[in-house]
Amino acid sequence: MVRERRSASSRSRASAEVPVSRSTSPVVLDDVAKAIIEQLQRDGRTSYAALAKSVGLSETAVRQRVQRLLDDGVMQIVAVTDPMMLGFKRQVMVGIRADGNLRKIAEKLAAVPEIDYVVITAGSFDLLVEFVAEDDDRLLEIIDETIRPIPGVRDCEIFVYLSLVKQTYAWGVR
Repeated sequence: MVRERRSASSRSRASAEVPVSRSTSPVVLDDVAKAIIEQLQRDGRTSYAALAKSVGLSETAVRQRVQRLLDDGVMQIVAVTDPMMLGFKRQVMVGIRADGNLRKIAEKLAAVPEIDYVVITAGSFDLLVEFVAEDDDRLLEIIDETIRPIPGVRDCEIFVYLSLVKQTYAWGVR
């Protein structure tokens, strides 16, 4: 499952957001489904014919399996861009300490188009958010005019990425 980094101008187009629905029981994957997912994690453009050959099913059966995995929310197939290559100068993680209902605050943060990642945490911060900004002025604008005014946000600590060494979405299918 991968995330797409998008500029503000492209956010109004088709969304590739990771659905955040946690079922009460995990989806059980057979070896064929796991093999399909692993192949698509290596190359999301792999053809159904190549997948079929790899897993020993017909192309039609693989197409149906992939569609079921997509429909069930087990995986997504999206493009991942490098924000720095697209002219974004700042990529940041923001640690937020908050008071009140964290779910409501997280929902407000998730509604901010620039924010790509929102998680409620345990530890030093109540929430973590990630986003990219065109420059320092835009970074400051998002922090001061969008994040800090949200009711319940007490304080923010901004972690500016100096170098992104590893980012992967292939956490496996166990």
